[in-house]
Amino acid sequence: MNKIRRRKQSNEIPAEITKPNGGNLLANDRNKYKSMWIRTHSTLWMIGAFVLTIYMGHLYICAMVILIQILMAKELFNLLRKVREDRDLPGFRLLNWHFFFTAMLFVYGRFLSQRLVNTVTSDKVLFKLVGFLTKYHMVICYFLYIAGFVWFILSLKKKMYKYQFGQFAWTHMILIVVFTQSSFTVANIFEGMFWFLKRRLDAEGTRFLLPASLIVINDIAAYLFGFFFGKTPLIKLSPKKTWEGFIGASVTTIISAFLLANVMGRFEWLTCPREDLSTGWLHCDPGPLFKPEYYHLPGLIANWLPWKDIPVMPVQWHALFLGLFSSIIAPFGGFFASGFKRAFKIKDFGDSIPGHGGITDRMDCQLRRAFRNVLSV
Repeated sequence: MNKIRRRKQSNEIPAEITKPNGGNLLANDRNKYKSMWIRTHSTLWMIGAFVLTIYMGHLYICAMVILIQILMAKELFNLLRKVREDRDLPGFRLLNWHFFFTAMLFVYGRFLSQRLVNTVTSDKVLFKLVGFLTKYHMVICYFLYIAGFVWFILSLKKKMYKYQFGQFAWTHMILIVVFTQSSFTVANIFEGMFWFLKRRLDAEGTRFLLPASLIVINDIAAYLFGFFFGKTPLIKLSPKKTWEGFIGASVTTIISAFLLANVMGRFEWLTCPREDLSTGWLHCDPGPLFKPEYYHLPGLIANWLPWKDIPVMPVQWHALFLGLFSSIIAPFGGFFASGFKRAFKIKDFGDSIPGHGGITDRMDCQLRRAFRNVLSV
């Protein structure tokens, strides 16, 4: 009988994860300090890499998103892979990647085509080539998908139909999971890394850097509060999640949102849109949302402080609601991933990040950012 390819022993669900009433909460975990040390090192490296990428610019952030997508797809493709069937179907795994890169061409072509045209305007040959590809972008993507569909039909093999159609459906689900969130992310990056405003700056749109940062803060704060104070289980899907971690992370995230909005809103690098794929510095009028307004403090409070008025950017009030939304909804991306892993009886999607699991494990909370982006568009 065929067996699903097993992951490394460290990636399988340990026996204690099934204990009732959160039997392995962090507060009761004997190895928690070793685990925390490993996670801290990995987290610092990831945050450092993220900050460096932000500093390098929009194009590098886009490259980072593409790399994350490829690694996520690799982990998810391997989740239902069967070694024996793949041996009997040479080239079938390549078909998955054909659909993946077709979807990538469709998503990135829609959002980056005009910026690519703006980048090559000085070169007549490249301008004509890019113009042609942009004009027929939808047709090219359609025929690439049809080619993959025909490829799939021609690859069908007797006694393998169920496995092949299962892989076909699984591939399309992966494309939805991976590209639904990232398509909005890529669009937002070039419209202003902090805050995407409509051209006339007359309405609020979607965001990129601030919500991504808030999700990281929420995730770290939930871990720390759960680590030191966690005793009350939050949900059975995730035995290590606690109410103490959830509440502590919520308060931390909301406060951080208000403060970060003020800090990030001061940098044109984060607020200005990028019209091409260059990496030069940016200059623009950030708009009224990033210009501070002064609020007079009441007499009793002002008597205890050295200043009488405090400057607050309008964007900070928006950030408070964004922080509240992140605090409430962000954990559900993790719960979804936890339920998904339990269904397949695995601990993590991969083991590429020490102490964290795979790329997909770290991106689970980003799933909820896709839903927020859809609501904001």
